[in-house]
Amino acid sequence: MKTQLLCTFAHQSDLNIVTDYIQQSYTIPEQRIFVFSNADQQDQLYCTYNADSTTRRGQNTISIHRKKETNTLYTVNALNAIIRRVNNGVLDKSYQVDWSHYQNSFILTDDDSYRVVELIFFKKISW
Repeated sequence: MKTQLLCTFAHQSDLNIVTDYIQQSYTIPEQRIFVFSNADQQDQLYCTYNADSTTRRGQNTISIHRKKETNTLYTVNALNAIIRRVNNGVLDKSYQVDWSHYQNSFILTDDDSYRVVELIFFKKISW
């Protein structure tokens, strides 16, 4: 089964409701969800999990990627924004990003640019 890495945004007070929704709505072969918090606003949580790629994404859920070596989560659009910024406005898909600048973080789009959210591991949910 082909999977895709998804992230569902949650508020800490809603974590149980959100993780129950994820488990009921998606086929998750590894049966685990990794939850991270925003280091600056720790009630903002990011629930990440590998789900069957044929599953339709639900509310507050996006497709993301992960650079394992630096524990960096990112969207393709955010990565493209970084490349444009550091490469004089040119989007060169062969450009090598220095991932060490983004260790333990989540890179998201923010209007026409990007923002980097420092992450703290919150918990792992397995079933």
